[in-house]
Amino acid sequence: MRPSEPRPAAPSTANAASTASAASTASAASELLYGLRAGLAVFARRRQDIRSIAYDAEQRRELAALLSWATEQRVPLHQLSVRELTAQADSNQHEGLVLQVHPRVWLPPREIAATMLASRKLGVALDRVRNPQNIGAILRSGAFFGAEVALLGAPAPHPGLPPFALRVAEGAAEHMSFSRTTDLADTLARLRSAGVHVVGADTHAERNAEHFQLPGATLLVLGNEREGLSPRIRAQCDTLIGIRGSGAVESLNVAVAAGVILAELRRARSGHSAEAPKSGSKQSPTIATRRAK
Repeated sequence: MRPSEPRPAAPSTANAASTASAASTASAASELLYGLRAGLAVFARRRQDIRSIAYDAEQRRELAALLSWATEQRVPLHQLSVRELTAQADSNQHEGLVLQVHPRVWLPPREIAATMLASRKLGVALDRVRNPQNIGAILRSGAFFGAEVALLGAPAPHPGLPPFALRVAEGAAEHMSFSRTTDLADTLARLRSAGVHVVGADTHAERNAEHFQLPGATLLVLGNEREGLSPRIRAQCDTLIGIRGSGAVESLNVAVAAGVILAELRRARSGHSAEAPKSGSKQSPTIATRRAK
């Protein structure tokens, strides 16, 4: 993150004591969330989960509906300085809004499978993707292109959603159902047995994402920033697809690759996929997520 430039603190009705009060309003069971779009998306889709609100007075106009609702519902409100908000969020990327909310619901994988199969949904799965910037960007692209499910896979303890990832997602997380697992390969095997088609994004895949036709309920698996898909995960993929590039560099950033592939999958599902290349046409190397940074 790039440090924010200092500016004079806005007039605040809070002092150090009220800052501590705002932070202590939420118990250990709360989820920290910050950022204007991320916070307003929570207000739009699950406002009953909001436990406390801290904000910069300069954002009053944009937050008018949220603040009015909070006053009516007696949800704790704390007008803080930029410095106090930064301390509470542990980030200078808060955009003048910090919420404490009830933790989101994590569905068991079997419910994710049922949800996807019921209406041929598109989802994304992350194989040890750890960078919050990448996680948030993938979720944002996923929601934009119609993915309604996200499955997070990482070693124990259970992978979660870092607050900065939610900030980068710009509200996308509120449009998706989430599941998590500490054994993604086993979970993918169960999803496949239930009828979900598992597609892996891989640098050396022979199939081009541009011409891939979605077979039904489809889960796109994206690999670790440096290592790509692990061998166990690759073995559980029904299909491996990649992106054709110039060959000047080996791979795309995993979040960029996710956006490109999701756009192609969306186009294929809409029936507007690009025309397949003519026989004998020259093709450049396949580029996808392996060693993406």
